[in-house]
Amino acid sequence: MSIENILDVEFGTELPVFEPDTTLANVGAFARAVGWGGSRFESHEGARKEGFPGALVPGIMGMGFLVSAIHRWAPTGTVEHIDGVFRAPMIADTPAIISAVVTDIDEDEGLVELDMTVKNTKDETRVFGTARLRLPKA
Repeated sequence: MSIENILDVEFGTELPVFEPDTTLANVGAFARAVGWGGSRFESHEGARKEGFPGALVPGIMGMGFLVSAIHRWAPTGTVEHIDGVFRAPMIADTPAIISAVVTDIDEDEGLVELDMTVKNTKDETRVFGTARLRLPKA
């Protein structure tokens, strides 16, 4: 269900799970587009030579995935704040499973607070955080 305004939101609602494109090709293209090209983001072998378990998904790309999950659920909303804690690296070619839950609603201000999590297929938390979204009041 797509959220259009603050009155559509219910406390405790879980957003639809979102699995973004974490393929090495997509991650490498993003890294090059932001000027971060290099083996750590474009090659599993190159990243391992730097001591990583595989090619990394850049943190800012992970944050973009969180915002994308929000906008898929509430396309009329404006993300006013998002904060994430990176507990472990996100690795290219590894599914990233993004989930979120509504933890607070301020109908007078049109604000929604979300708790968000990125996990892998082993159910290991990679990123967790919060977001504040402003929605039309009606």
